[in-house]
Amino acid sequence: MIITGQTGHQAPQLKVLSENQIREIFDSTLECLQRIGVLVDLAEARDLLGSAGARVDDKRVYLPAHIVQNAISVVPRRFTIWGRNAGREIHIAPDRVHFGPGPSCSYFYDYEYRVRRKAHRGDAGQVAKVCDALDEIDYVMSLSFFDDVNPTLSPVYEFAEMITNTDKPLISWGTNLETLEAIHQIAAAAVGGTEILKRKPIYSIFATYDSPLHLTKQALSNMLWAAEHHVPLVCIGGPTVGIESPVTGASALVLYLAAALSALTIVQLKRPGTPMIIGGIPSVMDLRTARPSYGSPEMLLHTSAATELTRFLGVPFMGTAGASESKVMDSQAAIEASLQILTSSLSGATLVHDIGFLDCADIGSLEYLVLVDEIIAMVKRFMRGLAVNQDTIMLDLIESVGPGGNFLEEPRSASKCRQEIWVPKLLDRDTYVFWDAKGRKNMERRVRERLEHILEHHQTASSPPEFHAKIEYILSNLERKYS
Repeated sequence: MIITGQTGHQAPQLKVLSENQIREIFDSTLECLQRIGVLVDLAEARDLLGSAGARVDDKRVYLPAHIVQNAISVVPRRFTIWGRNAGREIHIAPDRVHFGPGPSCSYFYDYEYRVRRKAHRGDAGQVAKVCDALDEIDYVMSLSFFDDVNPTLSPVYEFAEMITNTDKPLISWGTNLETLEAIHQIAAAAVGGTEILKRKPIYSIFATYDSPLHLTKQALSNMLWAAEHHVPLVCIGGPTVGIESPVTGASALVLYLAAALSALTIVQLKRPGTPMIIGGIPSVMDLRTARPSYGSPEMLLHTSAATELTRFLGVPFMGTAGASESKVMDSQAAIEASLQILTSSLSGATLVHDIGFLDCADIGSLEYLVLVDEIIAMVKRFMRGLAVNQDTIMLDLIESVGPGGNFLEEPRSASKCRQEIWVPKLLDRDTYVFWDAKGRKNMERRVRERLEHILEHHQTASSPPEFHAKIEYILSNLERKYS
């Protein structure tokens, strides 16, 4: 976790939009929802909006500004997603930035055989174990979509693997309400029952909206299920700029915010005060291929601006970082992740996901997770900024040492070394001679060795045998139904 508003520090910040620009985009968003409306495929959601004063025309719903603003006013600004064990929770609050992987990659980079292959059972468990060992990863997503199970059941298998390989908070998703129920049963079994889970949820539901301005039946069903079951909710979507929005960043931001706020309004009408995070990935299309471009500078700019919009509204935001267009972990992947992590931290996004994505969110990579963890640690030190006070200026110490002296052996200075100077785990700072003597290891090899050490030696929190039996029982019942 990075804290952007450090007590007693002036943390570095990024500002993309002026206050007038923020207000212009928000006002345009409200006008868009009232004048253009949004497609709402679920009848229950249309009924909720209609009862609140929206105009419903078949599946198209026109939202007046007051019901959107009322919904914004009741979204919690602060809440907690708990871990299975104390000290693992993440506190959703202004100025706190949390990092984790993304979901549902069709392919996985096999670190052992060094090939791209279809994601399969076991991959989410490895992701969770590696994330459990990495200090800068705050929550866990699966980074995979299994090819060797019934596709409907993949999120349940993913969740079962994650929860048995980490006690950090989880973010999951569901293909239908039955899979959400199964995931909830597993989570309840992990903490001792549904009432405990209700008070201290250890996971959040991940749902999406379609661009432009479309809320699908299944996505809305999942969102309303989360509200009913007191599970924190993440709602995120596009648009792909130039395809699902006009090519301008301003139009993309209006469409992002309109879709996200329409979903937020429906959820808050269902159960006011439901913990909710909205997000957007307004990536631009590549002009040569029309694919979304995660690594583009426009993506950084648009996401930072989207963060500012939601901070203005007081609503938590999910952004994206640590994702590359590269097909392997290489220099390109490192460049893109570094800029993304830095700008996400500077802008103050609440949750930052997709760490470990390669090939435009199509390949999950354990090695890339390890590399980006080091980047986050480096940025975390940068974000702490500088403490400026009498204790840190040390004018009396400078006076006592005097001109021409040095401070290496001064206890008062030395006592602050660890808090002032970041020490990397992976970046090389040896002289050439020492680097040569240690085997001339490049970054890729150092990452690989750390990953292998984690997979071989890291011990995750244990679970009682009856918990594993409960998981097998739930999965067996689902398999019989979907076979």
